[in-house]
Amino acid sequence: MSVEATIARHKRREQAVPGGSHDRLIHFLLVALPICIGVLLALMVLAPVASQGEVSFLLDRNQVELTENRMTVDNAMYRGADNDGRPFSVQAGSALQRTKQRQMVEMNDLTARILLNEGPAVLTAQNGTYNLDAESVRFPGAVNFTASDGYRMIARNVSVLLPEQRIVGDGRVNGRVPSGTFSADRLEADLQERTVSLIGDARLRMEPGALTTR
Repeated sequence: MSVEATIARHKRREQAVPGGSHDRLIHFLLVALPICIGVLLALMVLAPVASQGEVSFLLDRNQVELTENRMTVDNAMYRGADNDGRPFSVQAGSALQRTKQRQMVEMNDLTARILLNEGPAVLTAQNGTYNLDAESVRFPGAVNFTASDGYRMIARNVSVLLPEQRIVGDGRVNGRVPSGTFSADRLEADLQERTVSLIGDARLRMEPGALTTR
């Protein structure tokens, strides 16, 4: 047997001795390999979440409860035309339609824009309910009407009929016009003509000097 073969056999014997280098390598791999596999699996699971910021999953429509709100929209806008074909718009910071069958949209931070003969006018309110069929807005609180020529009116507990450019109210309405404050059981106002009709226990408090000749 050659010297080289003898040396090689001697090295293999040393490696095979219990507690030798080969034995230590096997013990190290038995511990390290499961840890590496666990880390790789964790990275495979978490990588899609870290990169996209969301998790995709499937739901069974027969087993998942439907939300009670039919539709919720931020920065919603509805458009239409009045009886003379002039456009109007209703915009809200948020809008909620609870059911598809009930054509009522609850709005917050509401702004409605219409066109009058003298120019554009704006109605603003904290909240209101828009009727999609009638194209009218019901205001439980105060609504501010401002025309382009500076005319202002504030009314509470009223509805604005956008196609007709009219305000109507039942159930003790009140508000303010340039000439003073008013209240009544019923109100009918023409935004184009700037006329306000007070019906039932009508009260108007005039402010001296408030009236001016147009």
